[in-house]
Amino acid sequence: MPHSHFGRFGVALGVVMAIVPHLSGADHGPVFGLATPTNPQGGWSFDLGANGRGGTGGVTSAIEAELSYGVTQNLKLAVSGPVVFEPDPYPRSSVTENTPISGDFSGLAWWRFQKKDFAGKRFESTAVGGILLPGPQQQAGVYRGLNSGVGYLGGAVTGLASRSQYVWAGASYQRYAESKGDRRPDLLSYTAVYGYRPRSWRTDYPRWDWRIFGEFTGERAGALERQMVELPGSQASQMFLGPSVLGVYRAIGIEAGIQFPVYRDAGPLFPKERYRFAINFAYFF
Repeated sequence: MPHSHFGRFGVALGVVMAIVPHLSGADHGPVFGLATPTNPQGGWSFDLGANGRGGTGGVTSAIEAELSYGVTQNLKLAVSGPVVFEPDPYPRSSVTENTPISGDFSGLAWWRFQKKDFAGKRFESTAVGGILLPGPQQQAGVYRGLNSGVGYLGGAVTGLASRSQYVWAGASYQRYAESKGDRRPDLLSYTAVYGYRPRSWRTDYPRWDWRIFGEFTGERAGALERQMVELPGSQASQMFLGPSVLGVYRAIGIEAGIQFPVYRDAGPLFPKERYRFAINFAYFF
């Protein structure tokens, strides 16, 4: 990462860390994968996350802000917007499934359409759908100069949560409209998450409450189109795996994670991605 970008990223991250102790709320889910939780009725949440990818194409980074509102306990509306510090030349990816591809603005609806409570457990399923608006920032690599229309996202996730363990599995699909003969690649993402909350970590305020996750992400990006022609070698398929941790303090949530590739099938048009990271600060009010 160029020094100027690193400096701006560090300053922004420092501002976030200075603000967070004065806030009070969080969604309790993984940082990379899809999960089922929604906001309570009338409840707001604000998330500020930094994520990026590293490899032979350098280190990319962005900050994503998201504001969510619980219309009902089963319906959440969310809008998000990015600040991109270093554009991304790697195969298309959302990096974190709660927000769209880095550089996109979004308006999403999360609907928990199924929920069953058992003794100390709950089984639930949530669908997500919405609109993606490509941002004005300059693209990098093979995407440089590419026009893009509005995008659409749809997906679903289901899972089981208890006081000590969490399991979620889900998938989402993003497709973009053609613009001036160009089209961004479609993106199919699928995730699986296992979480564990050790007994000694199950504490309440004024102590932090921690849990750890193992997060798997698979992605299949379609072909990029320029002037209505698919660019050969622009498809890609990747799988990533890694740990993350979530800490909850009253209504504040802080989480961070890193993933590494376990499978990669991408052509010579793309640099090799060696890791991805995400940090998120959440305030629930």
